[in-house]
Amino acid sequence: MKKVMAILEKEFKSFFYSPLAYVVLALFTALTGVFFYLYLSSFVEASFMDAIRSQQYRQPPQKLNVNLMLIRPYFWNIALITLFTLPIVTMRLFSEEKKQGTVELLYTTPLSSTQIILGKFLAGLTLSAALLIPTMFFQGLLFVYGDPEFWPVVSGYIGLLLMGSAFISMGLFISTTTENQIIAAIGGFALALLLWIIGWGANFAGPSLAPLLEYVSIINHFEDFAQGVVDTSHLAYYLLFTFVGIYFSLKSVESVKWRA
Repeated sequence: MKKVMAILEKEFKSFFYSPLAYVVLALFTALTGVFFYLYLSSFVEASFMDAIRSQQYRQPPQKLNVNLMLIRPYFWNIALITLFTLPIVTMRLFSEEKKQGTVELLYTTPLSSTQIILGKFLAGLTLSAALLIPTMFFQGLLFVYGDPEFWPVVSGYIGLLLMGSAFISMGLFISTTTENQIIAAIGGFALALLLWIIGWGANFAGPSLAPLLEYVSIINHFEDFAQGVVDTSHLAYYLLFTFVGIYFSLKSVESVKWRA
């Protein structure tokens, strides 16, 4: 485990040796901040209009659900933004080492392929979690000035981390197959996008194929998390997906070492 943590520390620090991590963090924070502001403005406007209506008709004001009107759609937008940002995070995990020729040195170290893969995967997952920290600050403002439900927020972040781990595992695999970071980013995004939209095909598929497409869709399993429901079937899906991505990454690295 110490060797895995050493790889994790090295890879995580390497993200910040270049402007990449800073740019991704800045863009992610800016985009999520804009969406939070838009949803918050819409919620405040709805509350204001309801207060005017209640005074006009002398009725008690409605109790607007901040989780339903603000937090849930906000989580969906965060998930959509991760679809674009995480392939940028994973594109360099192996591709950069291949391009610089340091991957051969990595293979000759007293580290197993499993330790290398796990260390790089955990580094990507750690950066993915770091991206969510500013959004937690935005959510914290709601608890300071409002009264949202707590557990739907927790389950939403659990879902984002699990979906992020799935994106990172597939991006890691794509990165092991090429030394070109741009190709790795495009390949990771294309695969993630395919798994995102494949569920839409269920509307046009037959009764035998539709349930399969709905299950494979990576975003369909996030819906319950955004609503405050932690279902073991969705947990199993993301964990299995992550395991498969790590397994294929491991086999890709081992095949290179075997050919060498």
